[in-house]
Amino acid sequence: MAPNAPYEPAPVRDEADDLRAGRRKAARYIVPIAVAGVAAATIGLVPAFAGSGDPDLPKLSAQELIEKIAASDTEQLSGNVKISTDLGLPSFAGLADLGDLAGGGGKGGKGGAADPQSKLLELVTGSHNLKVAVDGPDRQKLTMLGKGSEFSLIHNGDDVWAYDSASKEAVHSKADSGASHEADPAMTPSELAEQALKAVDPTTKVTVDGTSRIAGRNAYQLKLEPKQSGSTISSVTIDVDADTYVPLKFALNSTDGGKPVIDAGFTNIDFSKPAASNFAAPKGAKITEADELEKDALKDAPKGELPKDVEKDLKDLEKELDKGGKPGEGDFGGMNVIGEGWAAVATFDTGGEGVPAAGDKGEDMPAGMSGLLDSFGDKVSGKFGEGTVFKTRLINVLMTDDGKVYAGAVTKDALVKAANEAK
Repeated sequence: MAPNAPYEPAPVRDEADDLRAGRRKAARYIVPIAVAGVAAATIGLVPAFAGSGDPDLPKLSAQELIEKIAASDTEQLSGNVKISTDLGLPSFAGLADLGDLAGGGGKGGKGGAADPQSKLLELVTGSHNLKVAVDGPDRQKLTMLGKGSEFSLIHNGDDVWAYDSASKEAVHSKADSGASHEADPAMTPSELAEQALKAVDPTTKVTVDGTSRIAGRNAYQLKLEPKQSGSTISSVTIDVDADTYVPLKFALNSTDGGKPVIDAGFTNIDFSKPAASNFAAPKGAKITEADELEKDALKDAPKGELPKDVEKDLKDLEKELDKGGKPGEGDFGGMNVIGEGWAAVATFDTGGEGVPAAGDKGEDMPAGMSGLLDSFGDKVSGKFGEGTVFKTRLINVLMTDDGKVYAGAVTKDALVKAANEAK
């Protein structure tokens, strides 16, 4: 996220001026990609993990079902999961070169093939098959199955590994380090229940919408719907195992109809204790420590002293992170939240220019970005001025021509309204 201080070019350019200009240019191109990044992060927050038939089960109210989810003591399971994602995003072909610009790992270099950020971005589109194993809060494993290869995220106690079987490369970090938060391979059933409970607030309608059969097991279907207008989400359904009260399937549905934006569910599941071998360190892998990757990234960073205002912004953000700050909890590195519940809109100031104008295909335009901007950007205007809305079926982002950003799981009209009110 770009710092929120505006930058004015000095009459005479020097190295610091070049860095400021570069950061402004980067903001113009990275913010549209943030649409995909936010969507990818959403998958990581999904409270769920997909049958036929409507079993006859004892009646439960929504409150009773939520209480049973929260009280579930199941902490051991393994199984196969199918996840399908349809965010309405254009093809990412030709955008691989943006990895370094956006802060992701590249294809080359130490641990490149095992970089979890770039690998998990694949979940943003299409259908994928996963294997999941959970043995309490300290041991989890998630494996993405590919054609003749696998990519695994393994958490065992204090250690986290990201492992690519094709290249036999792995990245290792400690579970108490910042890197581990990006590579945490799974959420426990109690954490899944916590996510479901967080959605139950005065802005949410909650019902038990019948029963189902998921992965050969009887389940209740919990349905969450927004009471507010303006959300891109029509409903969220969570199929909950009738015996263990573990979420078995999750579907997030869009107001535009069609198939779910995200549809993730177990195709088979076993509640016995997974074998310890699931959580062992990758054998025969070339292992790179996460802090080595960070040092390499610093070596590749622009040389010279950072402008003092940039250093201050970065230090302030680091302090907030150290204190456990999160977006939505007051000010977070320049980010604020307008509204609440399903209609919440996050906003911050990039301190730079807006997105490139139509036909702006100069030397600063990264390869493939022009097509991306043209394919899902709409020009809008209002009291706030003018800007561009970048769309997916779930997350929409408005970037104004003066560099302010408004983002949320809300419609284009809701973003324009939020920008007008903020003005």
